[in-house]
Amino acid sequence: MKKKSAKKPIIIAAIGAGVAAIGVGLARAFRDMKKNAKEQHEVDVAEFEAAKAEARANFEENRGRNTFARAKESAKKVWNEAKQGPAKRAEAAERERAERIAAANARTEAANERYEAAKGE
Repeated sequence: MKKKSAKKPIIIAAIGAGVAAIGVGLARAFRDMKKNAKEQHEVDVAEFEAAKAEARANFEENRGRNTFARAKESAKKVWNEAKQGPAKRAEAAERERAERIAAANARTEAANERYEAAKGE
């Protein structure tokens, strides 16, 4: 008869300890996810309330005014953009991209000037 190995209980204990460690890690991860979800929910609620308030303000500002003319102008603009050919649409996109890059570069330059001014003080 073979002697039973004494290693078996050690291996079982090690596996049990590993499972416990994983359980603790998972519990921490789920706790963090729950916290992040609550924080994101607060942000979403605040943004939703802001959107509702803006919509309410826009409605009151435009109450009794003829907004049909503005809607018609907007629709005509969108229609004219849609009727453009691919080359003109690409040109317009390139122009918009260049404007955005120029604006971003201007903001970067202004921020660098502020940094240098604050650093020199």
